[in-house]
Parts: sequence; C-alpha cells; structure tokens
Amino acid sequence: MAGKSGVVPVYDLTFGVNTTGRAGDADTIVKDAESLSVSIDGNIEEWNPMDQGGWTRRLMTSKSLSVSMGGKRNYGDPGNDYIAGLAFKNGQDCNSVFSINFPDGATLKFDCIINVTSMGGDSTATDALEWEALSDGKPIYTPASGSSES
Repeated sequence: MAGKSGVVPVYDLTFGVNTTGRAGDADTIVKDAESLSVSIDGNIEEWNPMDQGGWTRRLMTSKSLSVSMGGKRNYGDPGNDYIAGLAFKNGQDCNSVFSINFPDGATLKFDCIINVTSMGGDSTATDALEWEALSDGKPIYTPASGSSES
C-alpha cells in the first residue's frame, strides 16, 4: 500500500501500545489522544585533541527516544484504562511496546517504559491523561517502501 506524500496533519499518524507488557504487538489504540510528540536525544562525546588547534571534536555515542502523549481520560477504553492504570505502578509493570505508523508508510516500534505524567485538571475541564513512552533499547525503524532512508 502506498503511503501519503506532501504535508499531512498529525492525526494521520497512527500509534498503539501493548497492554500486556512486552509480549506481543503494540496494536491497542489509546482513545482520545490529542497530541503526539516524538523527541530524539543524542548523547555527544566531546574531546579537545592537541592536533586540532583548540577545536573540539565530537562523536554521537548514543541516542534515546521519547514520545509524549496528551489527551483526555476515557474510562472504559482498553488502551486508555491501561495507560491510566500504570500511574501508580513501578518496575517491570510499566514495560510495554509502542509503535507509530507514519503517513508515508514508515513504521517505528520500540520496547518502552510508560510514564504517566499528569491526570485530572480544573474542576470544569475534561479529565486529562498525559504520558510518555520512553525507549528501552534500540527501536526498529522501517522506512516506507521505495524510500532511500535507512
């Protein structure tokens, strides 16, 4: 199936979590998510060798990935209930798998830690649910078919 091209709205991205931890696929949608923001953090090693005349050398030595999600609390939705249920858990109970399908057909899948960062809100607001999926190891990025990315 050919993906989309050109500028597209963020809602064309689809995502999922695995509600059983690390065993299986990330195919459960979390209803009423309003925002999805992917952040990539690169760790750079720096050194100042004498042969560079005072200029710094650098090498990317590691990376981490985080996906921040914002939305509304939807009681009774399996994905939303799963995420909200992790708010007061620790350790391996917070392990999951997260996936994103990009509009061009590329996919990103990674083992993650789910960190619930905010719930609730003002008395007259809709109940919020904000969380992040933090990579735990190397993600699997599959470029769209026909793409030159690697």
